[in-house]
Amino acid sequence: MAQLTCHNLTLGYDGKIIINGLDFSVQSGDYLFIVGENGSGKSTLMKTILKLHAPFEGCVVTGDGLQPSEIGYLPQQTMIQKDFPASVWEIVLSGCLNRCGFRPYFNRTEKQLARKNLEKMGISHLSKRCFRELSGGQQQRVLLARALCATGKMLLLDEPVSGLDSKVTKEMYDLIKKLNQDGITIIMISHDLSAALQYASHILHIGNPIFFGTREDYSENYINRSFSTLNGGEKE
Repeated sequence: MAQLTCHNLTLGYDGKIIINGLDFSVQSGDYLFIVGENGSGKSTLMKTILKLHAPFEGCVVTGDGLQPSEIGYLPQQTMIQKDFPASVWEIVLSGCLNRCGFRPYFNRTEKQLARKNLEKMGISHLSKRCFRELSGGQQQRVLLARALCATGKMLLLDEPVSGLDSKVTKEMYDLIKKLNQDGITIIMISHDLSAALQYASHILHIGNPIFFGTREDYSENYINRSFSTLNGGEKE
């Protein structure tokens, strides 16, 4: 059974439809890039998967033992988030909140998990630092560690390398690839088509037409062939 299935989704906001009849599924261990133009509905789709946005039609179903609360999320950073006056340790540990239930404190297991993910991201030495004093790349590692505290199964990442220089971008992509190789399913919104063609197992291109399939099929059928061929000989 698929870990995540989106069936016949119609999405939009303020009564305006921006995606219609979208179908795709994600298996455990997949690395899915979601690409498309600005305003095509990529972030709306991600919010719908996270149950933060209700679809006009259709449904999102989790399976293969994945619960909606077990999906880790790394959103696009805003200036307010970048200036958040909390310690690295506090932010990473907050990723365990869903594990607490009604308990008003973090237990030993949750604190151990936070330490493990700080180490996994290579930022244990930053645990006492204030988040807003860190570089952009360090902040993204902190937020990724926080997301990992919420899940060991699936991560949703919204433009995780936005604003980072080329060296730090490569480090982030390598880090995310390693997480995927360790068995975590990755769903990433990106404008970086070259990265999608390098790292993805599957690609969802939201546009006209919509494409969902393997990276190899995308390269062959969506890039190398003209849109006129895809649209039955009619040029856009």
